Amino acid sequence: MPAKDEFDPSAPQKEAAVFYGLFLRGHSPERLRQDIDVPPRLLSKWLKSPVYESPFREDLERLYRYRKQVLAIFEELVSSERMRARLQ
Repeated sequence: MPAKDEFDPSAPQKEAAVFYGLFLRGHSPERLRQDIDVPPRLLSKWLKSPVYESPFREDLERLYRYRKQVLAIFEELVSSERMRARLQ
């Protein structure tokens, strides 16, 4: 994830494309989803930790939203590929 000062709006698409490339090379889509996603329970655990200060908690929330964007883009790419395969 890019630093706050260096935000690249295309970063989620680029990262999803990397995972999509792995999918096209035969990696399991379920395993890739696990690698991309941050489960809500894990985020909750991180946010409840007393050792993290407020700015870091905000970064964790930003990371969570970013990973969900990457996952959504990856899902769209996989769905498109499956649809394309069915049409052929």
